[in-house]
Amino acid sequence: MNFWNTMFIGMKEIWAHKFRSLLTMLGIILGVSSLVAMSALVKGMENGMKEALVAMGGLEKVRVEFQDDLPPHQRHLTDQIPGLLMKDVYALQSGAPLVENVTPIVEQHGYRSRINVTYRNKRARPWRLYGTWSGILDLEDHRVEHGRMFNEIDNEEARSVCVIGIELRNDLFGDPQKTGEEIIPIGQTIRINGQPFTIVGMFEHYMTEKEKKEKELAKLQAQQNPQGGVVRDKGRGSSGPSGYVFRLKNNSIFIPLKTMMIQFRAAAGLDEKADPRLSGIYMKVRDISLLETALQQIRNVLQVSHNGIEDWSFRTEEDLADGIQVTIKNFRMSGVIIAAIALVVGGIGIMNIMLASVSERVREIGIRKAVGATTIDIFVQIIIESVIIALIGGIMGLAVSIALVDSITAFTPTENNPVITGEAMLFAWGCSAVVGIVAGMIPAVKASKLHPIQALKYD
Repeated sequence: MNFWNTMFIGMKEIWAHKFRSLLTMLGIILGVSSLVAMSALVKGMENGMKEALVAMGGLEKVRVEFQDDLPPHQRHLTDQIPGLLMKDVYALQSGAPLVENVTPIVEQHGYRSRINVTYRNKRARPWRLYGTWSGILDLEDHRVEHGRMFNEIDNEEARSVCVIGIELRNDLFGDPQKTGEEIIPIGQTIRINGQPFTIVGMFEHYMTEKEKKEKELAKLQAQQNPQGGVVRDKGRGSSGPSGYVFRLKNNSIFIPLKTMMIQFRAAAGLDEKADPRLSGIYMKVRDISLLETALQQIRNVLQVSHNGIEDWSFRTEEDLADGIQVTIKNFRMSGVIIAAIALVVGGIGIMNIMLASVSERVREIGIRKAVGATTIDIFVQIIIESVIIALIGGIMGLAVSIALVDSITAFTPTENNPVITGEAMLFAWGCSAVVGIVAGMIPAVKASKLHPIQALKYD
């Protein structure tokens, strides 16, 4: 008996018991759909996390930050803490050859520091106010879309210039999504806590991939319905890792470091000198494979610069990436376990139905053996029937998973939309085939071992 004839007989038997076969497939459908859907959710999370890492400057970025909590053996030196100073920046530039673009930064939280930005009668509250050098563009993956970034001359002369995020532009000069008019405020003067600053640049609108797609869709709808008014996108309300990073960028103001020191870091009391301490020092490792060696170089330089006082700490994006990978791995493992349980249940269902089918077809098997069918022919036929049921259930499971993911995207939209991959679908379908083979083994062995004379006597 050839393979195609065996498959035809198997399909005929399945079709003859359509309802029973459908019930048998339910476990496989559930297992495959849950496996693909879980894989899509994990892939969406992974894409969002990677997007956030890129937005924060990549794995090569290292941040040195001030910490006033000294190690136990140095607690008696608390009153001698120097903090991060410009001399540390220069020491790192000359003494740590494995790092580049060493950039000091002074940061103030908009709400915590009560920073107000005004333009005429409009007011905005930025999330962050940064005083830094222009090297921050590369370190934080910033891109100036209009105007320019402040330069060394702006910093040396402590000029009152700034580069703003697009959400601050929207708050102070009008949101194009609402007004229908795009205003580029280069050259305009705003006031930061009462101090006049000239806008010399504006960053691009940072958006997640989801927001970009929504914006493109909004443009397309506006083109198709030009009389329908202003079509607004929903990019402003993103949540999640990359959404938060992009919103922070869109709501930040950057000014020259020296300007920040003089105008916003004056010490309290009668001494009006600027507070010389930095919030942090950012830099990039030249070669990510030498990260540990580079960190040791930084550590050695700061140990000398701070006379051995460890009032600083490292923060690397690699630590965040490792945490992300552990979270994703655990989530993926949970999904695989759930799907595996469903597939095992489905396999048990197929085995039970095939055992029942063999019991019903004892005389048929006896007749086929009597007219020449071999033990292998009977074994292969039962296996094929089992695999066909599993594969059809797998196809239906793939369809259910696509519908499920589409429903999740439509009714509970998030920035990390689930992404179904071809590899996940192929793997899930392959799993259904394996389950079908394993589930059909016992019924196939039982059927193939039937003696034709005893089978013909069976009633």
